[in-house]
Amino acid sequence: MSAKVYFSKDITPEKVLELYKMVGKELKGNVAIKVHSGEKGNQNFLHPEFWKPIIDHVGGTVVECNTAYEGQRNTTEKHKILMDEHGWTKYFKVDIMDAEGPDLEIEMNGNVIKKNYLGKTVANYDSMLVLSHFKGHPMGGYGGALKQLAIGMASSFGKAYIHGAGEPEKIWTAERELFLKSMADAAMSVCDYFKNEIVYINVMANMSVDCDCCAKAEDPCMKDIGILASTDPIAIDQACLDLVINSDDPGKEHLLERINSRKGIITVDAAEALGFASRKYELIEVK
Repeated sequence: MSAKVYFSKDITPEKVLELYKMVGKELKGNVAIKVHSGEKGNQNFLHPEFWKPIIDHVGGTVVECNTAYEGQRNTTEKHKILMDEHGWTKYFKVDIMDAEGPDLEIEMNGNVIKKNYLGKTVANYDSMLVLSHFKGHPMGGYGGALKQLAIGMASSFGKAYIHGAGEPEKIWTAERELFLKSMADAAMSVCDYFKNEIVYINVMANMSVDCDCCAKAEDPCMKDIGILASTDPIAIDQACLDLVINSDDPGKEHLLERINSRKGIITVDAAEALGFASRKYELIEVK
C-alpha cells in the first residue's frame, strides 16, 4: 500500500503545522521532538523560530545527541552552550539524550549491524516527531528522515558504530556501502523501538550539498521546493528525492551529483528491503 505524503510549496511555520495536522496521527504521551541543532557557523540549518508553532502544538521535548567528531557538539558541555546560542533553550525544553551514560543498547535483525546505541533518556519518551531539513551530505549523499532516525538518534558512540558498520574504530574508513546500509538498519531499530508512533516532517529549503553538521557549508545550490509530511520515513525521503530529480532548477545537478557520487540511494534501497516502510507513496499537494 502506498504511504500518503502531504506536500506544500508554501514554506512557512504555519504550513508545517497544517501538514502535521493533515497526517492525522496523534502523538501520545511524552513526545520526543528530534531536530538538528546546527553546527556552530552553519548558515543553512532551520532555526527554532521556524519550528516553534509545531513544537508548541505537540508540546514535547526537543532531543539531540552528541556528535562523534570534532566541533561544538561533541561534548555535552559544548552542545548545551550551542543549544543556548542557537536559541533552542529560549523556547523549548531540551534533552541531550546521551549527556550521561550508559547508552541504551537495543538489538535488531539488521543486514549489517545487529545492535544500535541510543542516548539513554530515549526511554523517557512514548512517541516522536522527526523534524528534518532535506539537503545534501558529505558522506551519506543526502540527509532526511532516515538519517535523522539513524545517525540523529544515535549516541556519540552509536554514531561511530553506525559509521563504522559495527566497528566504531573504522568510523571514517568503513566501506561506504556498509555504512549506508548500517544507517538503514539503525533507522529500522528506532522505528521498532517507538512502535512506529512517529510523524515525519521534511523541509526542502536552503538545499546545500552539505549537511547542517558542517561549520562551513556550501551555500544552497537550488531553489526551495516545499514541505512534506508523512508517517513513512522511506516514502517521505523518496518523495524528496523525486522532487529534486523532477525539478526544472539547473542547480539540481550539483545536488544530484553529491547524492549519486556518495551512493545515497543505497540507504533508501536497504531500508525498503528491511520491510519497515515503503518507497511507494501518494503525493498529496496542499495549496
